[in-house]
Amino acid sequence: MDDEVFVERCCGLDVHQATVVACLRTGPAGSQPRKEIRTFKTVRRELVALRDWLDAEGCTSVVMESTGVYWKPVYAVLEGHFDLIVGNAQFIKNVPGRKTDVSDSDWLSYLGRIGMIKPSFVPPPPIRELRDLMRYRWKLVAAAASERNRLLKVLESANIKLAGVASDVFGVSGRAMLRALIGGEASPAEMAQLARGRMRRKLTELELALDGCVGEHHRFLLARQLRRIEAAEDDLAELDKRIAEKLVPYDWAVALLMQIPGVDWIIAATIIGEIGVDMSVFLSAAHLASWTGICPGNWMSAGKRQGGKSRIGNIFLKTALVTAAVAASKKRGSYFKDKFHRLSARRGKLRAAVAIGHKILVTAYHMLRTKAPYHDLGPTYLDHLNKRNTVRNLTRRLQALGYSVALQPKPA
Repeated sequence: MDDEVFVERCCGLDVHQATVVACLRTGPAGSQPRKEIRTFKTVRRELVALRDWLDAEGCTSVVMESTGVYWKPVYAVLEGHFDLIVGNAQFIKNVPGRKTDVSDSDWLSYLGRIGMIKPSFVPPPPIRELRDLMRYRWKLVAAAASERNRLLKVLESANIKLAGVASDVFGVSGRAMLRALIGGEASPAEMAQLARGRMRRKLTELELALDGCVGEHHRFLLARQLRRIEAAEDDLAELDKRIAEKLVPYDWAVALLMQIPGVDWIIAATIIGEIGVDMSVFLSAAHLASWTGICPGNWMSAGKRQGGKSRIGNIFLKTALVTAAVAASKKRGSYFKDKFHRLSARRGKLRAAVAIGHKILVTAYHMLRTKAPYHDLGPTYLDHLNKRNTVRNLTRRLQALGYSVALQPKPA
């Protein structure tokens, strides 16, 4: 019997690629619940039949695991009809030795009925679409960068040292020379004359760099790689237009977030796509940082701290925040730059970047929640925070260098 029942009519779904096993538990607290188990296919018609069956039975809550992407079409069909709970599979463990589809759905319905499953954050449909676009953009940028690296390796194997002379092999001048190399008819001197702008100051170096051993095999590979790079760039331009259209309802949020040092429109769109603009779904900034996985871990046993390694969390948002932190560390006259250098001196640049990324996320949380503009604390904020210690430390350092220090307050 279920003594502590929060949901009298709850259904657990064990979702797979081809089938969904549903276990519906009904009944008041203190009584033996009635269980009914059915299996549906994952085609839309079958999912609609699942929804109609649960509607007819008066089901109010549906629980499922976030299994790959298989839960998404099920969630889309049931959304708006029931209270949907998507649980983290790592936090839902069944009894060892009893692992079947039926037992999994039964276990999910039991946990959901007594309120023991913590729901995962699932943003509304417009934010989910923006999230898909931004994640695909990150993948597309990474694919284009990998293709550029492959092309540079082919150039090196053909003894073409263009990368050592041109600052950007894929600029206007570099691409013209690459096409000439693929054509195979121009001499090194003729290819060097394709340089534009300041590159023309290096005509002699370019002629030497372009005098390699380019064979038919190299030209074949270079042609395919350059074509893939240009195709990825065209797709990226169309994708950016689509993202700009999706961001129109959230222009105010983008404008707010771009006030934070290190945050450009790409980082701002990533933040909005991953966490949305409604901060009420997170209990606090600390809960958001824990969900993202950008705060130190909490692992203590027998009164001793065993380590503070952060968990994986949301890798897309985490990567964007660390990227923004590195850019913010170069912003002159900013609090983030001063804090980054203080931390990197003690903990290293990588940990410092993660810490600054955490601060950027907390800042974004409060700005989106209150719609208040960004206010930089300034590079001297930490000095004034504990003025007494700052004065003592600086005095000690000057005395260590052999100076006699006498301090006198500056008149107002």
